[in-house]
This record gives sequence, C-alpha cells and structure tokens, in this order.
Amino acid sequence: MPQFESYAQGAPCYIELTTPDREAARRFYSALFGWNVVDVPVDDQGNSYLTAELQGDVVAGIGGQLPEDAGKPAFWGVFLAVDDVDEAAELVELAGGTLEAAPFDVMDLGRMAAVVDPTGARINFWQAKTMVGTARASEPCSPIWNELTTPDPSLAAEFYVDVLDLATETSEIGGTTYTTLATDGGSIAGVVPPMVEGIPPHWSVYFNVKDVDGTVADVADLGGRIISGPFDVPDVGRMAVVSDPQGGMFALMADLD
Repeated sequence: MPQFESYAQGAPCYIELTTPDREAARRFYSALFGWNVVDVPVDDQGNSYLTAELQGDVVAGIGGQLPEDAGKPAFWGVFLAVDDVDEAAELVELAGGTLEAAPFDVMDLGRMAAVVDPTGARINFWQAKTMVGTARASEPCSPIWNELTTPDPSLAAEFYVDVLDLATETSEIGGTTYTTLATDGGSIAGVVPPMVEGIPPHWSVYFNVKDVDGTVADVADLGGRIISGPFDVPDVGRMAVVSDPQGGMFALMADLD
C-alpha cells in the first residue's frame, strides 16, 4: 500500500476541503470513500479540525470557512511540499505571484504559506514538521493526482519551475497540450487550459476509485452532483468530475481495464 513519510519539494503533499458544513462533509465522504473522519482539537476552547483517515493513515483534512467566505461553495485546496517555506515565499513575488499569507507555524505540525500564482490560482506551501501531510495516497479512496487548470499554462508552469525548481514536459492528450510538472522522481502534477471559457484558475484533486461508474452513482445517491462523465481518456484511465452537496468539486479516476 502506498504510504508516504516524506515528499520531494514541489510535490502535492496534502489536500484540504474548506466547507460551510463540516458535518455534512463528514457524512458524505465517510459514506463515499469509507473514510474515518476524526476530530482533532486545535485549542482549549473546544474548537477542532477534521482529519480524514484511511486504514489509520491521514488522507485529507476538512476545515470550516472563515466568516468572510460565508455563502461561498466548498472547495478542495492543494498543498505543495517545500524544503524551506520561508525561502520559497521569498521567491513568490519575484516570480510574478502573490504571497497571500506569509509563512506561519501550524502548531508543531508544520509551517505553511498561502500563495496565488501569476495566473490567479491559489496554492499552499507546506514545510512538514511532525505531520508529513497525506500519509496514504495513490490507492482506492485516496488522492492520486493533482491538476492546475489555468488559461495560461506556460506562465503558470514557469512560476512553479522558478519557485520550486521543478521541471516540465508537454504531451498531447485528446487533442490538448498537457503540461506536466516533475521532480527528479517523476511527474507530480498536470497543468491544462480550461475546457470551457470562464472557468477561474484553480488546482483540483483526483481520487482513485476501483469503479468510476459505480462511484458516480454513489455521489448522486448521497446528494452530490455529476459535472462531467464518466468518460475514458486513452492511455490514462476512466474519469468523472463531480461535486459534494456543498459544491466542493473533485475528480474520480480508475485505471482502464
């Protein structure tokens, strides 16, 4: 089973759902993926953070919205591993991005910064301390891939190369130029233009499942929405794009038979 104790710089290392209804999210994702969603105390005032576990390993986090975000739909956020978050943050504006939140400590778990790349996509940097991030991935009911959708893939890719020292490759998939970000260990994320005009730049999360069609049916039964698919991507797999009942969009992917 793919378990992770560390991540190379630039690799997606954690995902977090920000939602207006944490309890509804707990019910939905527990039923859909079989996650055990547990409360983790964050202070002595009774506040907590929800951690999703699979076979006892952390796969994702679930947090509530800030008051200023009231009324907005849920969304999945992505964290990229960095060796030194302060050094990476110093490069953000030089590379054309915006430092939305300067580096800060998250208890003894790690140190993070919130960033907006030059095309407008939000991303988080994570320097692990006691928590590596997602400890189990690339297997059914866990994250398997991350993708940046942006109207300017070249500009976006250049930013991540400059700040995180990543490499890039391009290929043709389904008539679309697909840019891949990579570390020395291989591909870690994709960068693509939007399929429909008007979609804002964003990072998205793919979850591995054994049966995309069956999981899509489960999403609908649990009150979620089917955005696209299921459909086959040659040489890649079978996919679908769906959302939870609070609007948090994510993708499903299974290997082709």
